[in-house]
Amino acid sequence: MEKSILSYLEKSEKKFPNKVAFSDGKYKLTYHELVEESKSIGSFLIENIGMHKAVVVYMEKGARNISAFMGVAYAGCFYVPLDAQMPVERINIILDTLKPAAIIYDNKTEKYLSLIETDCIKVLYDEIYMLPKNEEKLVTARRQMIDTDPLYILFTSGSTGIPKGVIVCHRSVIDYADWVVKTFELDENTTFGNQTPFYFSMSVLDIFATIRSGATLYIIPKMLFSFPVKLLEFLNEKEVNTIYWVPSALSIVANLGALDVIELPHLKKILFAGETMPTKQLNIWRRHVPDAVYANLFGPTEITDIGIYYIVDREFNDDEPIPIGVPCDNVDALVVDEDGQLVEECGKVGELLIRGSFLACGYYNNPEKTREAFIQNPLNKNYPETVYCTGDLVYWNENRELVYVSRKDFQIKHMGNRIELGEIENAMSALEGVDMCCCLYNKESDQIVAVYSGSLETKKLSQNLKKKLPRYMLPNVCYNRSSMPLNMNGKIDRKKLIEEYIK
Repeated sequence: MEKSILSYLEKSEKKFPNKVAFSDGKYKLTYHELVEESKSIGSFLIENIGMHKAVVVYMEKGARNISAFMGVAYAGCFYVPLDAQMPVERINIILDTLKPAAIIYDNKTEKYLSLIETDCIKVLYDEIYMLPKNEEKLVTARRQMIDTDPLYILFTSGSTGIPKGVIVCHRSVIDYADWVVKTFELDENTTFGNQTPFYFSMSVLDIFATIRSGATLYIIPKMLFSFPVKLLEFLNEKEVNTIYWVPSALSIVANLGALDVIELPHLKKILFAGETMPTKQLNIWRRHVPDAVYANLFGPTEITDIGIYYIVDREFNDDEPIPIGVPCDNVDALVVDEDGQLVEECGKVGELLIRGSFLACGYYNNPEKTREAFIQNPLNKNYPETVYCTGDLVYWNENRELVYVSRKDFQIKHMGNRIELGEIENAMSALEGVDMCCCLYNKESDQIVAVYSGSLETKKLSQNLKKKLPRYMLPNVCYNRSSMPLNMNGKIDRKKLIEEYIK
């Protein structure tokens, strides 16, 4: 049994030393180069800070980030990715919680260092990736590692907007990478096209499934997502056969007709997660790329990345929700009501709880939030057993698949009725002429606010929704925009819309 993700890296290096592992256009690293650079970085960290410490990797997104991450792991420490695009204010809030032992930066982030409030060691990547390796100290550190040691911390915003640091250990990532590789039959012939930032949990699949299977990963330039035709040309040029993107990125491609212009003969696996996939846009993809496997993956950062999945195996109408499916291998999903009782009944909505080794260790330096979210299993009174409360409302359908309804936070009481905003969004996104949409609730005025992009007029939107939704669920106000704002992860920026439309 493996106890460190590094074992997978070394196995892939042994099999494919000269194969490109990660490439970003400017830099590309073979498996051998990746191991060599990581060991140099690891040696520097062991000698200067020791084991079991938080190390921030504050670099522009690229192939070399992976060497920094793996270097931190070789030192028996845990990495925390921050991005060159992140506002300094947010970075300082994170650093205050984290109190890291070191920051690895690059030429792009160097100019912001003076604004960063921490007095830890700060070291330039270029100065450490070629240093002599201390094999003896690396071996000693490795011997002391166990599989429940943290591998990384990812900071999520949460509903409050205050970042929470989710601690994930080697064991969880090993289990998750094993599941991904086995389920989607990934191997050395797999070529990933990476969309998500490295501080976002979806990148965990891209990075560690690549390392586990000896695949190659191309980091797609962010700019290309504004030019869908060029984006698809990039996929063809690199012969990308596997993508794992947020639905907003897939929807942009579908909405702007890029699939009518460019064929994708290499693309065989299309996975998505992070927000609800609109069925209408999925159907556009399925018509244009019919031979690919499509899968809806579901889960928060607190369970490594994913706990529930659905491989699309049948046709769906544009207004039918895509199920989130069934638990991954070695994951158990419990649906409970407000009293913590199990919900087995088909169609009855409850909160999703997850148990299993995908679970994170909790939140860094935040015992209160950890106690709220990582609780004793309400169905087990006999021994300590942690489950994670996702805050997601779901139900079992007649096929014994889970269907996502909405976030608990998005459940509202309007005109005396309990309403899930996700249901309204689902009905809206199915309409002809709606490209992307989001539903908000104004508590002060007790109004449902619909915001969308697309060619459909607001008056027509209201008329069409009357045919799909009961009266009490109809939006009170509708706003049509030229485009929807996206956050740093590429998802619809709900927070920005609230600021704009909920006065």
